[in-house]
Amino acid sequence: MNQINLFIDLTRLKKPIGYMLLFWPCSWGLTIGFDFSDNINLYIFYLILFFLGAVLMRSAGCIVNDIWDRKFDRKVFRTKNRPIASGKVSIYKAIIYSIFLCLAALLVLINFNYFTIFLALGSMPLAFTYPLMKRFTYWPQLFLGITFNYGLILGWTSVNNYISIIPLILYFGAIFWTLGYDTIYGYQDIKDDEIIGLKSTSIKFKKSPFTFLFLCYTVLILSLLIVGYLMEYNNFFFVMILVIIFQLFFSQLKKLNIKSANSCLTVFKSNNFLGLLIFLSLFIGKF
Repeated sequence: MNQINLFIDLTRLKKPIGYMLLFWPCSWGLTIGFDFSDNINLYIFYLILFFLGAVLMRSAGCIVNDIWDRKFDRKVFRTKNRPIASGKVSIYKAIIYSIFLCLAALLVLINFNYFTIFLALGSMPLAFTYPLMKRFTYWPQLFLGITFNYGLILGWTSVNNYISIIPLILYFGAIFWTLGYDTIYGYQDIKDDEIIGLKSTSIKFKKSPFTFLFLCYTVLILSLLIVGYLMEYNNFFFVMILVIIFQLFFSQLKKLNIKSANSCLTVFKSNNFLGLLIFLSLFIGKF
C-alpha cells in the first residue's frame, strides 16, 4: 500500500486538474472536427481514448518533471516533499514507472489513424523537455502551452486525417489560455523560484500581471469567435462566449490575488470549469 500511495503521489492522480487541462483541448479538437451525422458512438469512444491518454501522459510527464527538477524541488516549500525530491522513490524506479505509463499510452494511441499516431509521437520530445525550459527562458509557460494543447490538433486529425486552419486558430488561442493559467499557478512559488534562479512568466510580468493575463485571455476569446464564425456555429455558441468571458475576466481575474498562494491555486483550478464551458459551447454550437 505504501508503494501504491507513493505512485499516486508521484503521478498526481489525486490532483485531476492536471490531466483535465490536458484533456479539454483534445475534446475541443475532436468536437470541431467530428461530423455528428456519423456514428455518435465513435465520438464517445474517441473521447474516452483521449481522456485515458491525458491521464497516462500527464502521469508520465509528472514523473519526468520530478526527475529533472528533483534538486530544485528540495528548495521549494510546496514541492520539497515530492516522492523523488524527498528520496522516497528512486530515479531508477521512477524511470520504470514512466516507461510503463508511456507504453500504456501507446496502446491507446494505436486506436487512431496513422497520421494522428505520427503527429502524437512527434510531440514526445516536447513533452519530456518542457521542465528544462525554466532554466533558460522566462517563457516556459509558452513552451508548456505549445505542448499541453497539442492534443487539440490530434483531436481534429483523429477524425479528419488532415490539418486545416480552423484547429490551428483554436490551438493558437489555447496556447494563450495555458500562458494565462500557468502564469497564475506560478505565482505560488515566485519567491522560491527567484531565490534559486528559475525563470517564468510569473516573474517576468510580476509588475504587470493583470495586463499580461488580460491579453492572454483576450486572445483565447478572439480565437473562439473566429472559429465559431468560420464553422457557422449557432447563436447558442455566441451566448456561451459571454459566459466564458464572465468566467475569465470576473470569476478569475477580478478575484485573483497574486500575493496569496491559496487565491492563485483556486483561480488556477477554476480553469477546469472553463474547459468544460468551452467544450459545451463547441458541442452544442454545431447543432
